[in-house]
Amino acid sequence: MQIKPIEEIRKFFEDMARPMQIEVVDVEFDNKNNTLTVFIETEDGVDLDTCEKFHNAIMDPIDELDPTYGAAYTLNVSSPGLDRPFKTQRDFERNLGEDVEVKLYAPLKGKKFLEGTLTGFDEHSVTILTAKGEEKINRTKIAKISKAVKFE
Repeated sequence: MQIKPIEEIRKFFEDMARPMQIEVVDVEFDNKNNTLTVFIETEDGVDLDTCEKFHNAIMDPIDELDPTYGAAYTLNVSSPGLDRPFKTQRDFERNLGEDVEVKLYAPLKGKKFLEGTLTGFDEHSVTILTAKGEEKINRTKIAKISKAVKFE
């Protein structure tokens, strides 16, 4: 199915989310299931009520955008989940000083998995403080970086 550019769809959602104090963290279209999913975040986290509120707010206006050029699709609004990968500058900013998990494409000093505190980042690298000291990792070497999920 042909859809409008994801960035155009994302901007549409961001413009609607901003006044609601909601941040659009990702937009995905699944061609297999014809599903458009908007992942949202708020300062206080996302619950079912927040998802429903945003879904109801965008349901009618999205028809004007017509992201699928008239083809049928399912619209979902979701929390990005606890262990979602960092994709944007804002993801890194939000998690600075937090514990993170880093999965690498190839071993670094014998390890493909690192856990530590995110202490810095730029467009080329990520710095984490591990139990063994500070590690600066080139972003091209990172398969996935996400918030460390700990159950107590």
